[in-house]
Amino acid sequence: MSKIQHFYKSIEELRNEYYQLLPGKETLVNMINEKEVSEQVYNSNAIESSTLTLEETERILMEIDVDRYISERELFEAKNLARVSEYIHKKAKDHDLDNSMILLLHRMLISNIQDDIAGRFREKGEYVKVANHIAPAPERIENLLQDVFTAYLSNTTEHIVRKISRFHLAFENIHPFIDGNGRIGRVLNNYLLLRKGYVPINIRFVDRTQYYKAFSEYDNDGSTETMENIIGIALMNSYHKRISYLKGEDIISLKEYAEYRKISYSNLLNKAKRQTIPAFQEGGKWKIGKGA
Repeated sequence: MSKIQHFYKSIEELRNEYYQLLPGKETLVNMINEKEVSEQVYNSNAIESSTLTLEETERILMEIDVDRYISERELFEAKNLARVSEYIHKKAKDHDLDNSMILLLHRMLISNIQDDIAGRFREKGEYVKVANHIAPAPERIENLLQDVFTAYLSNTTEHIVRKISRFHLAFENIHPFIDGNGRIGRVLNNYLLLRKGYVPINIRFVDRTQYYKAFSEYDNDGSTETMENIIGIALMNSYHKRISYLKGEDIISLKEYAEYRKISYSNLLNKAKRQTIPAFQEGGKWKIGKGA
């Protein structure tokens, strides 16, 4: 079995275990999903250069004052993205993803930030450049997006991680909006995962270098390998977290686990990052079930 096939097999094994443990504990999973929103918002906004910390993001979403001046834009970026993230949890299983849904999500995201561009694609004369990539002409956006949808929906044999990786890279390559492309693109990853019965993921700010590398590779030769690794690892992380909670394990920090098991912390950390042990990130910290 190839390395990538083994990777996908591990994800499906975790998914099956998750569904075996889920019955009767849906309320617990909903609580985990709700708690994750602030982390998703923090990381996605940080990738786009927001200055908010995770703690500040949490305070803003709980309507608690922050101990420094926060621009109105950053306040709305946090609140709007949280609203979008919560919305897709309710709607993803009921509605196919199409242009009208993407435009609705964008309107929610950019509302009160740039209302003149909220909920619409780039129009004639509106070009964007990201790093060394010049996005396609506005007149081509809708046809290109249709091609991306068609490719995604017609592909019934590839693993969901590869399909979403290709979708995400192609969507960001088109860059259909003047602003909000990255945030919307990461939301769409979760929309597609939720529609197929998988759990949502969190692409983390600390992984931004690899994340940017994935786009460069795709622009250069169409490669999806790095993005597949990012999304696959994030998906395993999400399953490890939920499975640990569903099992009712005593959850401790990875450092405490290293001391408890008398194992090298650096060795454990490397394994956690590769997701070869059932560790997961929560609140910016690595954790694991004590009985793992």
